[in-house]
Amino acid sequence: MNIPGTTCVPGASYIPALSDLRSGTDEVQFTLEIAMTRRQLLSALAALGFARTSAAAESARPDAIRLSEAEWRKRLTPGQFDVLRREGTEPPFSSPLNGEKRRGLYRCAGCELALFASEAKYDSGTGWPSFTAALPDAVGTRTDYKLVFPRTEYHCARCGGHQGHVFNDGPRPTGKRYCNNGIALKFEPQGA
Repeated sequence: MNIPGTTCVPGASYIPALSDLRSGTDEVQFTLEIAMTRRQLLSALAALGFARTSAAAESARPDAIRLSEAEWRKRLTPGQFDVLRREGTEPPFSSPLNGEKRRGLYRCAGCELALFASEAKYDSGTGWPSFTAALPDAVGTRTDYKLVFPRTEYHCARCGGHQGHVFNDGPRPTGKRYCNNGIALKFEPQGA
């Protein structure tokens, strides 16, 4: 519907409001009601960088794992589900992996993809297992704005499970600190 003096907004509907009828005149004013579906909202937010689609869905890996929410809930503990699928954060200093010193691999708790080698682990003092580098092709990244300012979130490249955030304040040689939720990892000792 074209209304003089207005601009048509795609996806909007123009609905006359009863209160807009002026008594004694033939003039009718219309109010603008924008009907937006959840999908339209998420698409708009994603375009602005405030939301994302599932990392697993974005993955072009031939071994990508895509499960329903119910399947993930069966596979994971409630804590793992919150972190891996809902991008939650475990409390600092709560992971037994903080003190893990053996040689081995740190795997995604969702799909068991190897993400980090023990040689890259160090004590950052933050309360979360920290690493200087991920294994090749093991993680994907994106910018998130959950705390308003931009941070680099990283996730398992195979299942899309949220692992943590990477910062540029780590030790040499990379200068990176992959700050990982311990509950999102499984440790496999070397030779096991």
